[in-house]
Amino acid sequence: MSKENMKAYWKENLKYLAILLGIWFLVSYVFGIFLVEELNTIRFAGFKLGFWFAQQGSMYVFVILIFVYVKLMNTLDKKYGVHE
Repeated sequence: MSKENMKAYWKENLKYLAILLGIWFLVSYVFGIFLVEELNTIRFAGFKLGFWFAQQGSMYVFVILIFVYVKLMNTLDKKYGVHE
């Protein structure tokens, strides 16, 4: 892999990481802590939405983001020719 391709690969990888970690931060920290009172006015599956995000939602979103990251990285690896 050329040096330019390596830089482009890592730039895209870091972009994916920043976006996915931003989503996780939003769901776990902002929804679960800062907006909990506003979200608690909404019910989800019988629970207050703010409580749900703080207790369950952030974990579910984290697991989903892991699968999204795997898919994105497989696509990125194939794009730059570093897949197995």
